[in-house]
Amino acid sequence: MLLKKIENILNDQIEKEGYSSNLYLAMASWAEVNGYAGIAVWLYTQAEEEKEHMLKIIHYINERGGHVIVPAFKQPPKEQKNIKNMFEEIFKHEQYISDSINQIVAATIEEKDYTTQSWIQWFVTEQIEEEAQVSEILDKLNLLGENNLYLFDRDIIAMRKSGGESEK
Repeated sequence: MLLKKIENILNDQIEKEGYSSNLYLAMASWAEVNGYAGIAVWLYTQAEEEKEHMLKIIHYINERGGHVIVPAFKQPPKEQKNIKNMFEEIFKHEQYISDSINQIVAATIEEKDYTTQSWIQWFVTEQIEEEAQVSEILDKLNLLGENNLYLFDRDIIAMRKSGGESEK
């Protein structure tokens, strides 16, 4: 049986993951409309992953006898300043999600909920990968500058197809 405190914090995470999905969808649409097809593909895929994360939490709460609260999501920004700024915002957002996951881990330790503590480790690992990938993208953008985004737009598709790791 899921402890009420853990159920509540997981329900809060459902909202964060759902918002993340919508945020990436809004960014993907902006990128697509502005001619960045490769970046749009990367972002649409990220949106789908965030939705899967949300569903994973929903299923876990249900399996543990808790009660899921499906939230409304605030509307994400419609416009972006530019590609680099967008990925800087993505990086900040992923750090925010990592912090939120870490708070869940802390709560499971405090409540001695070892089942959820073990289960949530998948998200800890996932966030390490998410932050590393976006950090790598920012490194590439810093190297390229704003004048070579066409090549970056082609390159980012390869990053998505290889599971997030660039070819070394």
